[in-house]
Amino acid sequence: MAGLFFKPGLLPWYARNPPGWSQLFLGTVCKGDFTRVIATKCQKGQKSQKKPSHLGPLDGSWQERLADVVTPLWRLSYEEQLKVKFAAQKKILQRLESYIQMLNGVSVTTAVPKSERLSCLLHPIIPSPVINGYRNKSTFSVNRGPDGNPKTVGFYLGTWRDGNMVCVQSNHLKNIPEKHSQVAQYYEVFLRQSPLEPCLVFHEGGYWRELTVRTNSQGHTMAIITFHPQNLSQEELHVQKEIVKEFFIRGPGAACDLTSLYFQESTMTRCSHQQSPYQLLFGEPYIFEELLSLKIRISPDAFFQINTAGAEMLYRTVGELTGVNSDTILLDICCGTGVIGLSLSQHTSRVLGIELVEQAVEDARWTAAFNDYKVIQAIRNFRAIHTLVFVSCKLHGESTRNVIELCCPPDPAKKLLGEPFVLQQVVPVDLFPHTPHCELVLLFTR
Repeated sequence: MAGLFFKPGLLPWYARNPPGWSQLFLGTVCKGDFTRVIATKCQKGQKSQKKPSHLGPLDGSWQERLADVVTPLWRLSYEEQLKVKFAAQKKILQRLESYIQMLNGVSVTTAVPKSERLSCLLHPIIPSPVINGYRNKSTFSVNRGPDGNPKTVGFYLGTWRDGNMVCVQSNHLKNIPEKHSQVAQYYEVFLRQSPLEPCLVFHEGGYWRELTVRTNSQGHTMAIITFHPQNLSQEELHVQKEIVKEFFIRGPGAACDLTSLYFQESTMTRCSHQQSPYQLLFGEPYIFEELLSLKIRISPDAFFQINTAGAEMLYRTVGELTGVNSDTILLDICCGTGVIGLSLSQHTSRVLGIELVEQAVEDARWTAAFNDYKVIQAIRNFRAIHTLVFVSCKLHGESTRNVIELCCPPDPAKKLLGEPFVLQQVVPVDLFPHTPHCELVLLFTR
């Protein structure tokens, strides 16, 4: 018996409109439905939830607007959030199933109401064990705030295209832990006392850029500061690194009690460690997390699910659906840190982990799409694979194409020669409270 675990996750989650026919599966579900649901609930007299007192009151303009963009479901009770997410995922699956059935020449019965029609077994959504402050990684931007100060640390609101982009402090957001907000606030303090300007637009100069904060369940904190070197000499760069290091060791930033501080010189929007190494200014090179009885090492750029407690629920669900035994050879494709495969290794005869590493940032999106297609092609044509567990955080765009190519009739033109898979079960797992997103675990067999 051969089993397979696959998580696409190759294209950035923030990718713009996916191409062509995949728009069929977006519909209104991914274009404003959630805001409309929230508005309807409030119009019917449902009171919005109060924020925890330690976060302070919401500003009726900037802070509340940011919360509506970053965490669109924050006004709803968590029970209502789960209902909204479940309904949205069900609608997407219905459209996907209808399309696949059409490709396979299956006539759809009209005896069952369209709103209830679904061939696969859709399980109830599994809630997140932690609802507030669940993120273990946050990336904060630096730009002009609502008051015009260019040394504001937070999240973007508005768009560059419309010329209304501002950076709003994010300490009121429900999904951000207090520790992350604390580090961001002290980074802002540091920037405002630094004589160097922030890098707002690359060609306009400036130096200080974004801040990434990573934490584990033990409270250890890693901070990564991104810096545009412009034309600074190595000696001048060394001075700036020493200044920021001193601020977080003996200055006001010592209140953050950082486990490690990294510094990355970057002349591009995103830089990998290979392109520009992360420089450890002080502290431990890694933080560690305990998950499913495994100790996981987390480096500055390592992939790890942003909700640790929710990830345990997700990985347990994957393990239950795979149905592995001592005769199973498990392929963990796009394995990241290898947690899922390793957690199931004691129940299988062998686990093979495969990871695709993107090197060229400019070509990442094309490369991801190309390699993703090759992976699906190989899975489809490898006849020994009978069971496939597919994990997706957004079932549209590239993920939709993946599912269709797994389930469509054999197509020699696309080199899809093996027998098609059939979607049997789907389990939604909520890793992102207060947002419209959730993970979907899909079980395919053939």
